[in-house]
Amino acid sequence: MTSSKPATPAAAGSRARLATAYANTRPATRTAPPPRPTLSAWQRWEMGVLEGDAPAPETVHAPVVPRVGAEALARDNELSRLRLAARTEGRAEGHREGLARGHAEGHAEGLAAGLAAASVHAEQLRALAASLPAALRHAESELADAILTLAMDIARQVVHRTLRAEPEWVLPLVQDLLHAEPALQGEPRLLLHPDDVALVKNSLGNELQSAGWQVRPDDTLARGGCRVQSASGEMDASLETRWKAVTAALSRDADAAGP
Repeated sequence: MTSSKPATPAAAGSRARLATAYANTRPATRTAPPPRPTLSAWQRWEMGVLEGDAPAPETVHAPVVPRVGAEALARDNELSRLRLAARTEGRAEGHREGLARGHAEGHAEGLAAGLAAASVHAEQLRALAASLPAALRHAESELADAILTLAMDIARQVVHRTLRAEPEWVLPLVQDLLHAEPALQGEPRLLLHPDDVALVKNSLGNELQSAGWQVRPDDTLARGGCRVQSASGEMDASLETRWKAVTAALSRDADAAGP
């Protein structure tokens, strides 16, 4: 084990010089920078100076808001309310005026259209009234013709039924032709429906023979009619020809009775 020896005065002086030299080589202790001032919410923040003394910040004062009194606030509220009421009333008044104007214009247009339509209808009614008498006369004429035609058809059916039930109706017709003037010359031929030949011969055979008439059947003639032919002329007493004569006579009477 090694034992330590006490230091000599020379060694102690060397250590003291080393300690002093070491202390001179260490850097000097840096002093702490002064604390930055606390900024308010209304002060603008700026980057501080890194080295050297920082400039004192400028104090920025917050804007002063003037205090509004209760009376001024009430007056402003009242003015706002009056403006809103005036605007609402003006809009309602404009709406009423526009509605009234539109109603008046629509009423005037509707009235004009109605008067025009009524005028057209009135003119049509006047024209109809003016043509009514002529239309009535025409209708009466057509009705009279229709009634006459219907009556003739009914009469024709009645005559045909009567001739079938009473064929003797042909005998007076033959007698009228036999005594008609002027008398037919030559050898007249009396044409009859085949079913009427025997009846006429049995009833008027002697008169026909004395007058020199000959009796012949004719299928084109209807019962109750006859036709006489001779060298001097012809007399047609068929049922169709007599119907035409009656119809013409009735038509002339209807025309004469008309306005």
